[in-house]
Amino acid sequence: MPKITALLHTANDAARLGRALDSLRPCDQVLVVDHASQDATHKVARQHGAHVIRAVPGVEGGAYAIDADYDWILCLLPSEALSEALEASLLEWKQGDPDELVGFAMNIREETEAGWRNLPPETRLVNRTAIAWTSVLPPRRPATHELAGDLLRFRTP
Repeated sequence: MPKITALLHTANDAARLGRALDSLRPCDQVLVVDHASQDATHKVARQHGAHVIRAVPGVEGGAYAIDADYDWILCLLPSEALSEALEASLLEWKQGDPDELVGFAMNIREETEAGWRNLPPETRLVNRTAIAWTSVLPPRRPATHELAGDLLRFRTP
């Protein structure tokens, strides 16, 4: 059974981080890379059981995948959370065999002043042994399989 490490980069995200971390029940490890927060981000992350490391200036965001305990990395922004349907999809996927897949895309639903809008799917669950990336989020891969459910991107905490 594959195990998943959630990887989040933070910078003064204490007000919104709890919602993101609460949605990560399918993950076996939560790794928060903090970029010099001056608020309670560290405290919130630790209260939710996350392992917190301090970002090193000049190190690219994707490089922190090396600090994960597991090869499957779920990348999230602090303003995002898994929908219940996406949580269920991840739990179901973990019961199967990941085969030789490189990664999975997820539908993005973004909160706006006018309501929710759908954005194109983004690759967010990747096997770090098959793909490397430099930014905070993995690159979009057009041939990536999609998981059912939505990644919710909130406008305000």
